[in-house]
Formats: sequence, C-alpha cells, structure tokens
Amino acid sequence: MTLHLHDTLTRARRPVRVPGPGDRVTMYSCGPTVYWYQHIGNLRTYIFSDILRRTLEFEGYKVKQVMNVTDVGHLTSDADSGEDKMEKAAAKEHRTAHEIAEFYLKVFQEDLKKLNIENPDVWCKATEHIKEQIGLVKVLEKKGWVSCPGQLRE
Repeated sequence: MTLHLHDTLTRARRPVRVPGPGDRVTMYSCGPTVYWYQHIGNLRTYIFSDILRRTLEFEGYKVKQVMNVTDVGHLTSDADSGEDKMEKAAAKEHRTAHEIAEFYLKVFQEDLKKLNIENPDVWCKATEHIKEQIGLVKVLEKKGWVSCPGQLRE
C-alpha cells in the first residue's frame, strides 16, 4: 500500500516517496512560537505530524524528526511588521524574552505529553541557528525562490 498526501502546491493527491524499507526518513516539522499558550488549533498541526511519523515507523522506516522552535523574531503582523511577539510578551510579563521562551516551551512540551504526541528527535531553536537561517535565505534568493527587501546582515 502506498501512502498518499495532499500536495498543496499542485493541489493533487500524490504518493509519498521514501527510501526502501528500513531506510531513514528525515522529517521537519514547523514548531511553535513560544510566547504564549498553544490552543487546540495550534496543536492540531503536531497531532498530524505525530500520526505521519508513527505511520512511517509502522511501515518500517527509521524516522528522524526535527522541530523548530521560534524563540525570537516572530513579528505581530503576518505582513512582517509590528513588534516581535517574544519581546512584547516579555514586556507584558516583566520577564526576559529568553525566560518567556523557556517557560512556554516547557508548557508546549507538557501539552504534547498530555496528547501522547512523541517528542521530535531534535528541538531546533531559532536563536541557535541564525547564521544557518541567513545562509539558507541567501541560497534561496540565488535560486530565485525568495526576494528579501534590503540587505541581510550576519
């Protein structure tokens, strides 16, 4: 039986292409922005990722899952404007952005546990990978996939 997913780019049902049985599948999941409590709508994403991971494992694949954690730099507007959500929460709660991120990451991890969602193999915090993110954006720009106004600074 072939596993199929809906491809949002082509709007078509497509087979998932994975290596042969027993091979490793790497899986990246967008994670939370940890400035406040998650709600069930947010958590639905992680339920889906967990089901996909478990399905792949059931089929005999060794899955390595990485999930990012946005612990800085998420603006209050989807138009990439406004305040940083982490800094805004820090001011509201009279804490540092780091304290906010650590507190709400722990709450998020407890929520995953309550929902019986397996932890990813790797938690990838944005603040620990700024140089890599800038490098990736530069590669995507060269390939014509993104256009960033202004100059990216390292």
